[in-house]
Amino acid sequence: MGILATNADERVADVKFTEDELCVTLMDGRTIAVPLAWYPRLLHATKKERKNWRTCAAGYGIHWPDIDEDLSTEGLLRGAPAPRQPALRR
Repeated sequence: MGILATNADERVADVKFTEDELCVTLMDGRTIAVPLAWYPRLLHATKKERKNWRTCAAGYGIHWPDIDEDLSTEGLLRGAPAPRQPALRR
């Protein structure tokens, strides 16, 4: 018995936010939900800034121009939070 699988299409179809999560719907119907706390720029952005997104990298990335944030579907699927920023030295 064979398993019929559709081709994965990891391009971004839609982006939404809950109070605690970033939810990205892919073209193949999958939805990735990750903690908003993983991405401090998005966490601290206004609703208006979060809504102003566009796809980039041929549809495999998301760009928020108001806060200069970029995420890739590859990183989201891997579960990769934003890199930690080094502490400022005085």
